[in-house]
Amino acid sequence: QVQLVESGGGLVQAGGSLRVSCAASGRTFSLYYMGWFRQAPGKEREFVAAIGWRSSTTYYADSVKGRFTISRDNTKNTVSLQMNSLNPVDTAVYYCAAKTSLFYTNDPAKYDYWGQGTQVTVSS
Repeated sequence: QVQLVESGGGLVQAGGSLRVSCAASGRTFSLYYMGWFRQAPGKEREFVAAIGWRSSTTYYADSVKGRFTISRDNTKNTVSLQMNSLNPVDTAVYYCAAKTSLFYTNDPAKYDYWGQGTQVTVSS
């Protein structure tokens, strides 16, 4: 089992920045990818970014490319998402997720473990 706990998030004005982090514990040696997803009210959960747990290869949704940066610190078992140039459409609950199988995917159904989520609200 792997436990994921998010932190950060909050309220920010449009154009501002926020950082959310995710601490992983448990069987972290089984991880291959860590990802961030978000879900706005009335919408499906969507992929935001992912990073290889062992390779550091990064992946981004087109909507956040150039604005968001995902990073990891294996010494602390954490993954962070730095979000810049935020706008109201980025408002959502942001979830950290972990995948234990080898191949990358941005399909949330393929991720094995999830955090509880953290709210990010961008005001106009």
